[in-house]
Amino acid sequence: MSQNELKRVLIEGYDESKLQQTGYDEAWAQIYSAKQNNLILQAELIGMETKLNKLCGVVQVGEVRGLIPQEYAGVNDSHAFRRMLGEPVAFKIVSYDRDGKTFIASRQAAIEHMETATWKWLENDAIITAVVRSVNVKQMKVDIGGIEVELPVQHYAHGWTEDLREEVEIGDHFKVKVIHLDKENKSVVISRKVLEKSPWPDCSQRYNVRGEYVGRVSGIAEYGVFVNLERGVDALVRHMAFDRPLVGDKVTVRILRLDVKKQQIFAQITRKR
Repeated sequence: MSQNELKRVLIEGYDESKLQQTGYDEAWAQIYSAKQNNLILQAELIGMETKLNKLCGVVQVGEVRGLIPQEYAGVNDSHAFRRMLGEPVAFKIVSYDRDGKTFIASRQAAIEHMETATWKWLENDAIITAVVRSVNVKQMKVDIGGIEVELPVQHYAHGWTEDLREEVEIGDHFKVKVIHLDKENKSVVISRKVLEKSPWPDCSQRYNVRGEYVGRVSGIAEYGVFVNLERGVDALVRHMAFDRPLVGDKVTVRILRLDVKKQQIFAQITRKR
């Protein structure tokens, strides 16, 4: 039995000639609705083009292409704009051309819209999703509802983190908590670390002064070496006189001092394994 015959058997009154386009286009309906109701859309930035001597980012809603001109990008320079390629971006419809099958959009307007809304409800101790926008060795910038906030390494996780670039990538999502908020001056401080279970003070029961334990070198600073003993627990060790351990080296350390109040362990390396 052919496929057409099967359709006729299963659907009484089936008439293939009646399968015609209704004229309703879901993509254009979404674009019209976003413009009429001042809504924010999101789509991947799929390309960059130059139109009338202007750099424009390319997005797509269904089969309809949209352009985000540089002046509507919400970033200061073309390099930052180009780094968004392949990433999802938010935008609002500025204008559209149904005959030309295209629209103009503004990421800046969407960011301002989200920022205004976030400042209205944001409060101390609020827990919000952060999206990583940029990251370097000891600091990253994250977006919390249109507000760009710096997250330093000391607020990322318990223990020593040598390089944030090895922990997170642009576009990563995680929860953070607001630990300080000044709406008048538009200042906000956030922490990811406070949402993690602290290994202190429980870990202090697992280590004794003068005891020796195996760990791995987790970081090297001017003032000493960090040795990871367990997740979130790093001992600070003074530099060795005649050797220089490398990050990742397995070592044995002897605990010299343990300060529960300051959540610090001081030790010395007794053996490189």
